[in-house]
Amino acid sequence: MLSKCKSRAQTTINFPKKKFHRCCPVVKETGQESPPKEKNLPLSPRKRLGTENLCNIPQPLQCSPTKRKKENQPMAPSTPRGRKLEFGESLLKQAACSPEKQEPLAAGKSPERATNPLSKGDETPCSGNSLRGLKSVARNLEQRGTCFQQTKQVLNTAIPERLLARESETEAISQFIVGCVSEKKPGSLYVSGAPGTGKTACVERLIEDLKGKLGDTIIISINCMSLRSSQTIFCSIVDKLFGKGKLHCTSKDFPKKLENKLTSLGPMVLLILDEMDQLDSKAQDVLYRLFEWPWLTNSRLVLIGVANALDLTDRILPRLQARPKCKPQLLNFAPYTREQIVAIVQDRLNQVSGEKVLEPVAIQFCARKVSSVSGDARKALDMCRRAVEIVESNARNQPAAKSALKSDSPAKPARSPGSEKVGLLHVSQVISEVYGDRMKSSSGSDECFPLQQKLLVCSLLLLIRQSKAKEFPLGKLHDTYTKVCRQHQMSAVDQSECLSLCSLLESRGIMSLKRSKEARLSKVALKIEERDVEHALHDKVLMGNILLKGLP
Repeated sequence: MLSKCKSRAQTTINFPKKKFHRCCPVVKETGQESPPKEKNLPLSPRKRLGTENLCNIPQPLQCSPTKRKKENQPMAPSTPRGRKLEFGESLLKQAACSPEKQEPLAAGKSPERATNPLSKGDETPCSGNSLRGLKSVARNLEQRGTCFQQTKQVLNTAIPERLLARESETEAISQFIVGCVSEKKPGSLYVSGAPGTGKTACVERLIEDLKGKLGDTIIISINCMSLRSSQTIFCSIVDKLFGKGKLHCTSKDFPKKLENKLTSLGPMVLLILDEMDQLDSKAQDVLYRLFEWPWLTNSRLVLIGVANALDLTDRILPRLQARPKCKPQLLNFAPYTREQIVAIVQDRLNQVSGEKVLEPVAIQFCARKVSSVSGDARKALDMCRRAVEIVESNARNQPAAKSALKSDSPAKPARSPGSEKVGLLHVSQVISEVYGDRMKSSSGSDECFPLQQKLLVCSLLLLIRQSKAKEFPLGKLHDTYTKVCRQHQMSAVDQSECLSLCSLLESRGIMSLKRSKEARLSKVALKIEERDVEHALHDKVLMGNILLKGLP
């Protein structure tokens, strides 16, 4: 009986004839379901394709788009992923709202097309008046931006094509140069004047205009501010005259070689030295030698010196008075008047095509202030350019589209940011920044002017009162400053920190500092009037006591 059962059980065993998918259950002939067998697959899901990619996962997961294949998920309808930002006319064209296109949309367009914000017939909340205002504002901003850029370009301090209000000075320099070169005779001319009065610009413009008349004349122009020391002027002249590195001798022999060169046969040499007062040296031997060269025997040098000091030849070079032959001709450039500054600014603005961005009242106010202080035309141009930059920055920061959308009625349009001009308030703001009280901070806080700097200014003022001199070595100023601090039982800084304090005061425009190789020998001077310092410092009890007690 048992054998029969065993044989019957063995004959009823059914083996699967083929493999089914894991999602399709395997049904035996007996009608019972059996779980599918797990299949070992490689671990990298990126290399599997089709349904094998999700064989080990009971339900498909929302993974990153890089790991999901197109075969694993249905294709979703393409929807815009964000909006593209566009500026200028392209944005205005896309945002155009036409009543003819909005009526059929309201009549019976498909909802899918109506809900799409980027569709052609989309209904937008803007009106025709606001769109026209937006277009006009964009066009106005573009035009005004171009006017701002052109105005800033013409208000630069570069050498202009023509110089106004300097006709007599230009004629005098031209006659001197042409007369000396044409007659082959040497000479020297000293041009003086305050900064910004057109000295350098006048000389350089004349040289450019007279190149045809000068012929084979050798022209050498040197800015003495670029020299390391006053003795290097001879090396610079040698490089220009002989060629760089072609004269093989020591620097001490340069003056003698130059004298031999300038007294030998050859074309005339026109030497222009800008900022000539920077050639200050011990016993002024450099300046004396330069002014004596034109009057050597057979000399062919024509010297033009340009500097700010009016009395350079009288105060620094007194020996020239004993030799009238070596004394140069003098030409002084007076500061610009109010009318001349207005003419200069207006002439620059006339080069700009289109509407002028500077109001005449603002130009008059700037010219009046500058002429009363220094007569510096460069400072007036800088102020006007700075005022234009302020207005341009305000116009850019102001939201143009918002102001245009607010103008619903064409009768009362909103004011465009580009329509603002440079007025009296803008120029006044710049002038207050330039000519403001340098002893007081802009915020009115006393902490912006530290105590140690006040003590240093008081010490310098005490030295000026005692010795009647205007310039002192840093070592002497530090000694006086230390005594003042000790007298009032306050701590003093060392000499290196004192030099740093002088640098900070120089940046504020209160002191002038001429550095030297040795810090103790650096020259310090006061740049503002003594009464201004006293007025600013007498408000404090401590500062008043220091000035009243004097030097210890």
